[in-house]
Amino acid sequence: MKTAAEIYDVLRGILENDFEIDADDISMEANLYEELDLDSIDAVDLVVKLREITGKKIEPEAFKQVRTVADVVKEVEQLVN
Repeated sequence: MKTAAEIYDVLRGILENDFEIDADDISMEANLYEELDLDSIDAVDLVVKLREITGKKIEPEAFKQVRTVADVVKEVEQLVN
C-alpha cells in the first residue's frame, strides 16, 4: 500500500465490509460523519483497522481533523511513505 489509489481501495473495502456502507456512497469527497454515518466510535475502529494494515502507529490526534475519505487517504499516505 503506497499510492493514494491503493490506500483508497483498502479504505473502501474496510468501509464496505466492516462498516456495511454501500459502495455507491463511498467516494473521495464523501464526508465520513455526515454522508457515511460514521460516529466517533466508528472513527476509532477505523484507526485501529488502518493501524493493523499499515503496521504504523496512528495517533488519534492525526485523525481529529479528518472529515472526508480523501482526508483519510492523505493521512495514511503520509504515514506509509
